[in-house]
Amino acid sequence: MRKLNSLIIGIIGIILCLTIVSYNLEKSSGRAGSKVVTIYNWGDYIDPDLLKKFEKEYGYKVIYETFDSNEAMITKIEQGGTAYDIAIPSEYMIQKMMKQNLLLKLDHSKIKGLDNIDPRFLNIDFDPQNQYSIPYFWGTLGIIYNDKFVDAKHMQHWDDLWAPELKNNVMLIDGAREVIGLTLNSDGNSLNSKNDQELEAVSKKLTGLTSNVKAIVADEIKMYMINEESAAAVTFSGEAREMLDNNEHLHYVIPEEGSNLWFDNIVIPKTAKNVDGAYDFINFMLEPENAAANAEYIGYSTPNKKAVELLPKEIVEDEQFYPSPETMANLEVYEDLGSKYLEVYNDRFLEFKMYRK
Repeated sequence: MRKLNSLIIGIIGIILCLTIVSYNLEKSSGRAGSKVVTIYNWGDYIDPDLLKKFEKEYGYKVIYETFDSNEAMITKIEQGGTAYDIAIPSEYMIQKMMKQNLLLKLDHSKIKGLDNIDPRFLNIDFDPQNQYSIPYFWGTLGIIYNDKFVDAKHMQHWDDLWAPELKNNVMLIDGAREVIGLTLNSDGNSLNSKNDQELEAVSKKLTGLTSNVKAIVADEIKMYMINEESAAAVTFSGEAREMLDNNEHLHYVIPEEGSNLWFDNIVIPKTAKNVDGAYDFINFMLEPENAAANAEYIGYSTPNKKAVELLPKEIVEDEQFYPSPETMANLEVYEDLGSKYLEVYNDRFLEFKMYRK
C-alpha cells in the first residue's frame, strides 16, 4: 500500500513539474501569463524607447514581432501559432478581419484617452464607432522626387511618372493596391474600382510605364532616394519624411487628382491571452506624450490631436504630411475588395512585374 501511495505521489509530482514547465514555456513565448504582452506590428513602426517605458510603467515583458504586409499578418493570425495580444493592421485588412471574426470587440469603458483622437479619424466606414480598432498612424501615398533630376512643375501628377525623360529612373513600391490604385487615380477613377473596363485600361497603361521602372521594392526605396540613385519614387508619407530629413534635394508630392489615405489601427486579436495587457498598451499609446514621441520618431502623422499640439510647428504645418482640407477631400481609403477583385488586382500587378522582366 505504501508503495502504491508513493507511486501515486510520484506521478502527481511529475504531472505538477510538467505543468509548471509547460506554463513557463508558454509564458516565455508570449502565449500565457498576465505579465507578458505580445505585439505584432510592422517593422520599425514604434519608438523602441516607448516599449521600454511601457514595460517599466506597467511591469510587463513585451514580446515584439514584425510583419511586412497585411496579408502576411492575417495569415499568421489565422494559423494561430502565436497568440498575439496586439496587432496593427491597415484599414482594409481590419475590415476583412472583422468579417472573418478574428478580432475582439472593444470594451470602450476600458479605454482611456479615446477623446484625444481627432474626430476626423474616428467612426470611419471600415470600422463604424471604432468597435474593433483604435487609430495608431495615418498618412498618404505620393511621389518623392529629386530636384537635381526633375523640375517641380514636372512632378505634380501621377501621369508625370510616365514621362520619357524618366526612363529607368522611377522606383515603385511593391504593392498591388498601391500601383493599381495610383494608375486608376491617374485616369480619374477610384482606387477601389471594380469596373472591369477600368481595370483592363490599367493593365494597358502600366505596360507603358515599364521602361521607366528601375525597380519594384519596399524599404530599399529610402536608400535609393537618399543616395540619389533614382529621380523619383512612389512611397508612403512617413517613409518620405525620413528621406527628406536625409537629403535636402528631395520633395514629397500628393498628386491633386487623388491618392490613398491610409490608416493603421490597433486591434486585439480574438486569440489574445493577455487582454488586460492589450488594453493597457492601447491606453499607453493614447497618452499624448507617448503618441507625440512615436510620431516624431517614426515620421508618420499621428491621429492624436493632443499629441499634435506637442510636436514642433515645422512638422504639423508641413502640408506634405498634414495635408490641407482641400487635399484631404481628394483622398480615398482602401476598401476590402472581396476575394474576386483582390485576385484581379494581384494578378494584374503580377503580370506587370513579369512583363518588365
